[in-house]
Amino acid sequence: MNQQLSISNRLQRIAAYLPRKPHFADIGSDHAYLPCYVCLIDDKAKAIAGEVVEGPFLSAKSTVKANQLESAIDVRLGDGLAVVHHDEVKQVVIAGMGGPLIKSILENGIDKLGNVERIIAQPNVDAKAVRKWLHNHGYEIVKEEIIEENGHFYEIVVADKMDIPQKLTEKEFMFGPILLLNKTTAFYEKWKTEQDKLYYVMKQMEQASVPQTEKLDRFTNELTWIEEVLHDEERDNES
Repeated sequence: MNQQLSISNRLQRIAAYLPRKPHFADIGSDHAYLPCYVCLIDDKAKAIAGEVVEGPFLSAKSTVKANQLESAIDVRLGDGLAVVHHDEVKQVVIAGMGGPLIKSILENGIDKLGNVERIIAQPNVDAKAVRKWLHNHGYEIVKEEIIEENGHFYEIVVADKMDIPQKLTEKEFMFGPILLLNKTTAFYEKWKTEQDKLYYVMKQMEQASVPQTEKLDRFTNELTWIEEVLHDEERDNES
């Protein structure tokens, strides 16, 4: 068995949020690097690697076979959570795609989440949409992290099923309730980048022939929040 499987820091950090002896589904598994990595370091782990596209599906099967993990990882071809049977897994990982797509996968497969104790999402954009879906469906955000890799910032959102609903503000949906409490260098760098993007978009909207007042008001509010959290960095540096 190949114990030297090399995966990105992003995937290693996602793997770190799985418990010992997990039984999880990795949706959009691509080459199945994450399930293979987890099952190589934890011989009690079981995984489903789901892929909707045949090319990555075949690549995933090849990776699993190369690491002699056929007994631990089941590679399945299908759309989203359709690859999972009812009450089959306890954790779900959906990483490396846009927030709206992650939200759609969760919504379309909501009947498969009955036994799912933890959802680990890594949206490339619009983490707010994911946080709102989790919040509205009985999952509490318990851990969050921002990492920078190859010039990109990635947010990891970890949510556990809870009986008592979590109450979050719009600002917490946007930045992340845990991230707001633990602002790292990567957090500040990400939001400086987002601030620049928002400045540009708002300038274009202001010059448009058809006014988009409602959207411009929302962006103005978001820009104010960004400026507030970036001001926190200035205070930290001064102290």
